[in-house]
Amino acid sequence: MADAEKSIQRNPHPDFKAVEAGRPEWTSESFSYTKTKKPDWKYGEGGNDDGESVNGKLKHVEIDPYAEGRMPQSNYKLLISAIVPRPVGFCSTVSADGKSSNLAPFSYFNLINHDPPLFIFGFAGGFDRPKDSLSNLAETKECCISIISEHYVEAANACSINAPTGTSEWAVSGLHPVPCKSVRPHRVGEAIFSVEGKLVETREFESRATPGKKTGVLAIVEGVRFWVREDAINEAQDYIDPEILRPIGRLGRISYGRTTEGFELPRPDWTEESKKPDWKANFAKSRHPDEAADKASI
Repeated sequence: MADAEKSIQRNPHPDFKAVEAGRPEWTSESFSYTKTKKPDWKYGEGGNDDGESVNGKLKHVEIDPYAEGRMPQSNYKLLISAIVPRPVGFCSTVSADGKSSNLAPFSYFNLINHDPPLFIFGFAGGFDRPKDSLSNLAETKECCISIISEHYVEAANACSINAPTGTSEWAVSGLHPVPCKSVRPHRVGEAIFSVEGKLVETREFESRATPGKKTGVLAIVEGVRFWVREDAINEAQDYIDPEILRPIGRLGRISYGRTTEGFELPRPDWTEESKKPDWKANFAKSRHPDEAADKASI
């Protein structure tokens, strides 16, 4: 896996530390809310970019992911810079014999259901050459997921190092393992939010570019117990304060994003909105794809 990682070349800087030294210092910003970009937006008005994406000023480039000569690494680098920000799942596992433990960050991670609570992990490579986390999860059916916050991001990133099999990332990172109640893997003591998880199922995927080569495994994990730091959870135990959580989002290449600012945007209700006088004022200029196709055929 080390060679595969080097071939991706996600680090664009020959000397990252030299580049970082010239950047502004980290600031401890408070989380705040702003207005949306256009608070007076009305139904039918579309986007706020003055139509530059659709009026011909800015063209789109068509990309065939399976074009001759296009490497899978190109699709990987494109997609991780486009599907952003992605939550980072910090997954701890133990081997079947209990002699080794593993702690690794995954940006192929997300929540997909709440009843039951279900999470997904995407593992690069197949079961023929599984990473330690995948081997452990497949064999024991257990893991613990923690959400990475900015106060321990360097330690979490250290866990992505290509350590030899059997080497514990707990020691590499210096993070503190805390026992769970329902699963054997430990949770990260520094984490604001952690989930004890049990494997539901896995599915392996095959390469389109190289038929027969296994390139990925999807794992579905059910959350069976939650842990939230007491200063981050509300009294009803149904909301985590983003000011305390301070989650880190994964961007492209070696970039991450902080969450220090937000805005609120209520979901509209058709029944209530349709009572307003100007409800359909702008609907006459329909941009529905079916209508556009009909006009084009006339």
